[in-house]
Amino acid sequence: MRALVMKFGGSSVVDAAAIERVISIVSAAHDRGRAPVVVVSAFGGTTDRLLELAGAASRGHGEAVRAGLVGVIDRHRMEAAGLGVGEDRELARAMDTAFAEVRGALERVHDDRTCDPASSDVIAAAGELLSSLIVSAAMAARGLPASWVDARTVIATDARHTCAAPLIDEIAVAAQAIVTPLVNAGRIAVLGGFIGRDAGGATTTLGRGGSDYSASLVGAAIDAAEIQIWTDVDGMLTADPRIVDDAEIVKHLSFAEAAELAYFGAKVLHPATIFPAVSRNIPVRILNSHRPDGEGTLIVADPPPAHRPFAALASKRNITVIDITSTRMLMAHGFLRRVFEVFETHETAVDVVTTSEVSVSVTIDDNRHAPAIVASLLEIADVSVEEQMAILAVVGDRLQIDSSLAARVLGGLQGFPLRMVSQAASRRNVTIVLPQSYLWSAMTHLHKQLFPVAEPAP
Repeated sequence: MRALVMKFGGSSVVDAAAIERVISIVSAAHDRGRAPVVVVSAFGGTTDRLLELAGAASRGHGEAVRAGLVGVIDRHRMEAAGLGVGEDRELARAMDTAFAEVRGALERVHDDRTCDPASSDVIAAAGELLSSLIVSAAMAARGLPASWVDARTVIATDARHTCAAPLIDEIAVAAQAIVTPLVNAGRIAVLGGFIGRDAGGATTTLGRGGSDYSASLVGAAIDAAEIQIWTDVDGMLTADPRIVDDAEIVKHLSFAEAAELAYFGAKVLHPATIFPAVSRNIPVRILNSHRPDGEGTLIVADPPPAHRPFAALASKRNITVIDITSTRMLMAHGFLRRVFEVFETHETAVDVVTTSEVSVSVTIDDNRHAPAIVASLLEIADVSVEEQMAILAVVGDRLQIDSSLAARVLGGLQGFPLRMVSQAASRRNVTIVLPQSYLWSAMTHLHKQLFPVAEPAP
């Protein structure tokens, strides 16, 4: 039997009532003869709170940290009690172990007055460990054949703490040894997302939002029939609903379209989620845990033809544009290599690139190393920096075959101050960089141009 991987985000497990909905959804899938493997995020807001405590500990605020941790512990015990598993001794022991681990890590951070990446991972991982323990116990208490799995025994990673890279071959071996036998026995494996373990046994994390990635990694490792991402929206939308009031559900997307949208800021899906699914051609479905009967968005290799040429818009805020200009670049080989070596040295990803005879413009969305990057670039060129910029991307497979569609995108933005325009080699997107203050109006206007609301029939 091929498994159905079901991932539930923080908003879907925010409290006992939300977890009851999750259990109902999983139970319905189990009753239909599916073989659920459940991946859960931390309770909504927990990871942020734990990292806040880590920061406070590094600043020596011991009393505040102790009080904050008591609040985290009380919340989890309260939700366990609300689910009727507060007196479950096995669950209590496992939760106490997790609490002791995070308490010890916070104490070390306080004593050292610094939170190194390894300690950060131990502290942040507690949220997923606790939520998966509670969800598994609550399922079992309701008669479901749930088995908790420590995700760290399955998700093998390298040792790059806070942004560890998964080791695909090792994950496949572990998942087939631990998860597949549970599926074959008719049991429901429950594990936390986001977390893993390196070869030395240290806890690691896949980076913020990594629970989607965990689900996809497990799905690919056990050759699941489908990977479902359950969240608090009805699927992938044609635009950010916080900006565009009449954004519509996109019923079907190709793997490539979904990957582009996720990369360029669509919050529903972690950017890395698609790639493991693509490797095994496993459909990914985005669904709303608050409205489980909805169709959601189905992501497959070859979706049915859409009635519109564009799939959706996506955006990223808080972008920095770095302009690198040098007359030495003219007719010189090796200059671009030297430029991008700087970004590699400082482990900073570049989103958009445009070039001319004597200049290169790039965008980054991580400013942590920007001063050091600029200092290194100044050794080889003149550099200017613009902050508070935004990326607006238009995505659709048909951009590959119809060059007039790119013209429609740019025509739809006439009058807006476009800073950079780019189309990747895949030609599935047109990417525009503009001042962040114009993003709201630009996306709203462009959505009206590219996704006009159909007139009601007379």
